[in-house]
Amino acid sequence: MNKDKLIQSVPLFSDLNMPSVKKITERMVARTYNKEQMILVEESLGETFFILSEGSVKITRMSDDGREVILAILGEGDFFGEMALLDGEGRSANVVALADTQVLTLQRSDFLDILEQFPKIAIHLLKELTTRIRYSDQQIESLSLSGAEQRIAMVLLRLAEEMGQIKEGTVTIENIPFQQDVANMAGTSRETVSRVYKMLEEKNYIIRKGKTLIIKEFTIFSRQFT
Repeated sequence: MNKDKLIQSVPLFSDLNMPSVKKITERMVARTYNKEQMILVEESLGETFFILSEGSVKITRMSDDGREVILAILGEGDFFGEMALLDGEGRSANVVALADTQVLTLQRSDFLDILEQFPKIAIHLLKELTTRIRYSDQQIESLSLSGAEQRIAMVLLRLAEEMGQIKEGTVTIENIPFQQDVANMAGTSRETVSRVYKMLEEKNYIIRKGKTLIIKEFTIFSRQFT
């Protein structure tokens, strides 16, 4: 997919016509990162906005006891790096490539100029930030109130919404994150994730095939664990 079509497919820019999209992509610079390469470091100065054109990344922070906590996993068409550009503060989290990853970038001056030129982008940005805040609130509530099994199931539900493909009530998640990454998202251990996966398989809620995880009867699974 070329830059123009990719940008037009991103909800942030979905209301723009092609001439407007071209004005934006002309300012963008493509960058490539290797798997496990650090893209952004928490507290570092932020001057760049990123849109994922290929691959995936994890958004992480370190807990007080030194554990990695995964806040989100982003894929093609998602964006990151906007907060530091808006408030002028340091980066709020780390960003690490989960696979070989390509991004399109905008410098802060171009990003802010585009928001002024196209107010609809700012509206979509506010909607996306609101959604992320809601997710964060749910994650905080989950970590503080739910048992490990419930938290892992809720992580799977979130991954299904963000990465899954639904067909006839079944959701297929390709390239499911490693068990350690799921554990970091749920605030538990890899061993617990392995145990919960086995339990969910025995109860016929999920099927695992290599890096693919299938949630059978997604509606029933969702009702059971929310």
